[in-house]
This record gives sequence, structure tokens and C-alpha cells, in this order.
Amino acid sequence: MADSETLAREFEQHRTRLRAVAYRMLGSFAEADDVVQEAWLRFSQAGTEDVDNVGAWLTTIVARLSLNALRTRRRRQEEPLEVYVPDPVISSAEGIDPEQEVLLADAVGTALDVILDTLQPAERLALVLHDMFDVPYDDIARMLAKTPAAARQLASRARHRVRDVTPPQEPDPAQSRQVVDAFFAAAHGGDLDQLISLLDPDVVLRSQGGSRRPAATALVRGPAAVADRAMMFRRPDAQLVPALINGGPGVVALVGGELFSVLSFAVAGGRVTEISALVDPDRLAKVDLSPLGL
Repeated sequence: MADSETLAREFEQHRTRLRAVAYRMLGSFAEADDVVQEAWLRFSQAGTEDVDNVGAWLTTIVARLSLNALRTRRRRQEEPLEVYVPDPVISSAEGIDPEQEVLLADAVGTALDVILDTLQPAERLALVLHDMFDVPYDDIARMLAKTPAAARQLASRARHRVRDVTPPQEPDPAQSRQVVDAFFAAAHGGDLDQLISLLDPDVVLRSQGGSRRPAATALVRGPAAVADRAMMFRRPDAQLVPALINGGPGVVALVGGELFSVLSFAVAGGRVTEISALVDPDRLAKVDLSPLGL
């Protein structure tokens, strides 16, 4: 068996991808890091003598651990599933750095992460691993103890569900940013009519406040109701920092110099179609703002 230093170096070569797989499966950095740590413990105890492809073997371990974590989460879900907001990957409004690109795995915007969380765990695994990380169906089938045809069917079913409910996206990032900036300008200025005009008739706002801000947890539909919530940004001590949130347009909101919320937007046809707001202080305390220089 290889010595511990050799095993540690070998594991580190795969850590970034493994964390990305776990994050895309779970939408939580804390849970993803727990999964990667457990994978390391198993790896360090088992060694690699009988392993032909270490990267694939580790991906299998992480995928199975993530699957178990998803199933456990569903049994103890405390807040309504429809208001769940994944942990944000925050980038400068100017662009995404290479390590974040691995985490995002070609996904753009928080809306997809929210939809992924509505899938059954096995569906999510099949879709994420195949479509985002190019894992063959034969390997996915072994993880799920199913046939390759069944794994393919799970991914196909998940793909159709995602396609059916994914909000339309503005293809031009600059146009999306202009709409988001106009949204906050109207909110900050108290221009309710202008604010409503920037919202799609079917706009949805999901907000997750956690146990410390339960009043902030809500699913709000319709321009008038969403605009009413947005008027909180009239407060003079609110500082809004433009950012990319999970690759899509968003804003980091500071109140009194402290992180208050992270908001991500879906934009189409010059209007906001969906807003996701993470307001949970416990989860916000773990958010990495360094890409914004904060």
C-alpha cells in the first residue's frame, strides 16, 4: 500500500473535481466538503493497488455519498422544498475564474440549481454526472445498481423535467445586467410602477431565511407582490454590489456594512422572470466574498 503522503498527493489531484461533483449534487458547500472528506478517509484506508482509474473510482465514491446525503436531507427537510436556495458561487461581475468554472460545470444561474433540487436523487445523479461531468452511463448504472438503459432513462426523464420548468434566459449577459441594475435603481428610488414594469407577469421570488429569519422564507408570485418585497432596498444603508451568482446575474446586498442577502436573477425578454434570495444568516456567514474584494 502506498504511504500516506503519496495517497494525499494523489487525492489532491482530484479534489477540485470531486468537490464540484458533490456541490452540483447537493447545492451545499458544507455538505460537499463533508462528502469529500469522507471520500478521502475511504481512499486513505483502501489504497489504490487494485484500482485501474483512480479518478473514476473516487467519483463513484463521492456520487454514492452524495446520493445518500440527498436521501437523508429529504427525510429531514425543515423548510418547504420550493423555497430552497442553493449555496451561491459568487464571482466578480466581470467574469468567472477557472476554479469556479469547474464548480459551475457549465450551469448558468441559480434557477437550474433550484430545479435540480426538485428531482429524485437518482435522477439528479444521472443528469449531473452525465450531462455536467461526462460520466458514461455504464459507470452511472453501477453506482445506482441499475442497467445502463435504466440510467439513461433516468437522465432523460430528468432532462425533460428540467427543460419543462427552466425559466427562459436572456442570451446577452450585458442585457441581463442592465435589467437587474434597472430593477435595483427603481427599488432604491421607490418607483413602484417602474419596478413592476421590469417584472415578468409570471415572475417568482423564492427567499430562504433559515431558522434565524423565518419571516424571510417565502415563495412570492406576481409583479405586485415581488415589487412590494423589493421595496426594502429603499433603505439608505443598503449597499448593492453587482456580481455573478452561479454564473448568472445577481447582487450581493450589504446592510450596515454586513452581508444581508445574496440575490440571483433570471432575465428574459427584458424582464425579470425569477429571483432567488439567500437571507439565512448561518449560511451567509460561510459565503466567500473574496472574488468581490469584500
